[in-house]
Amino acid sequence: MSKPIICKIKKVKTETHKIKTFTIDYKLDAKPGQFVMLWLPGVDQKPISISSQTKNTFDLTIFELGPATKAMMKLKVGNKVGVSGPYGKGFNIKPKTNIVLVGGGCGSAPLKLVAEEAKRLKCKVEFISGARSKKDVLFPGSCLVTTDDGTAGFKGYPTQKLEELLKNKKTKYHKVYTCGPEPMMKVLVQICKKYKIPCEISMERYMKCGYGVCGQCAVDPLGICICQDGPVFSGKLAEKITEFGKYHRDKSGFKRNF
Repeated sequence: MSKPIICKIKKVKTETHKIKTFTIDYKLDAKPGQFVMLWLPGVDQKPISISSQTKNTFDLTIFELGPATKAMMKLKVGNKVGVSGPYGKGFNIKPKTNIVLVGGGCGSAPLKLVAEEAKRLKCKVEFISGARSKKDVLFPGSCLVTTDDGTAGFKGYPTQKLEELLKNKKTKYHKVYTCGPEPMMKVLVQICKKYKIPCEISMERYMKCGYGVCGQCAVDPLGICICQDGPVFSGKLAEKITEFGKYHRDKSGFKRNF
């Protein structure tokens, strides 16, 4: 892994009660779906997906969960963080195609950069963003919203909304891209298989190095590393990963069911 570059936080935007977007003052040139290793000195280093970028900045949309992300939530404009990357393989977007983006929770964050690139490539984009309830919705103004409890948008799961779109047949979609909880993505892969539409998924695993040396993020039974061979995979390859949608491993290597 390259030595982290110390960067300033240029802007902080509160997205939901648990999610903030941090604009980092640095030219990254990332591909949609790639990630950086975010280093907080004295706290931890974590892989974070890129949610947007300009010529001179990039955004990290972060969900408050563990010690590192809780520490990140306390940072303000002008504070500094360490960044290395970008790492991994991103989404493959073909120009002038009709695509659907399906995000679950904070999984909608990396899809925002996919949407930006797709629009630049003159694609027609349908963006479905799912959340538990209205207070958890990410990017509500630019998406078809679904909520588990029906407090905003479509009542149900984003995969249900996807199938509704595909059943309609008013638009011929060429590909589906997704990021979110693995059980959701596993269902999505089966839906796309049913409607004979290719898809790409973005997987998350515990990472230590970011470039395939430690093997911490290797998946069963293929042994491929999420950080280098992914995090984006085709739906067909995802089906060959036996742990996909079933379990993941914690930092000690023990299996944890979803």
